[in-house]
Amino acid sequence: MQTRMRNRFSNGLMHGTLLKRSRQLRNEPTPAEVRLWSHLRLKNLDGARFRRQYPIEGYIVDFCCIKARLIVEVDGSQHADNAAYDERRTQILERQGFRVLRFWNGEVMQNIGGVVEAIFAALHETRTRGSASLRRPGD
Repeated sequence: MQTRMRNRFSNGLMHGTLLKRSRQLRNEPTPAEVRLWSHLRLKNLDGARFRRQYPIEGYIVDFCCIKARLIVEVDGSQHADNAAYDERRTQILERQGFRVLRFWNGEVMQNIGGVVEAIFAALHETRTRGSASLRRPGD
């Protein structure tokens, strides 16, 4: 019998194998994930707390800010062949109240400033609905 643990969303259950896989992915990040994580970790982006390789609804997302209900995915070339799967996955996550942002590895590596600004803008949209105060990255 597989071990199961509670997921933090909708009291769903998460198989232990999904948890093990998320831990494995955290230990083997891509260069693009490492680069983006250096900007998101330790609440570096406007105090938002991001988690990486986080299991949600049976999927493992690259980065997630639970409070803002924001998911950030960094996609490699293999995602070009799996567009239908990614679209279905995004729809499921959006039905759970998450906003999903997707960036290509090359975009993260060549334009990290633009990627961080897009994430900041998405956080700003979420927070202005809740009327929170903001400060720009680097301020």
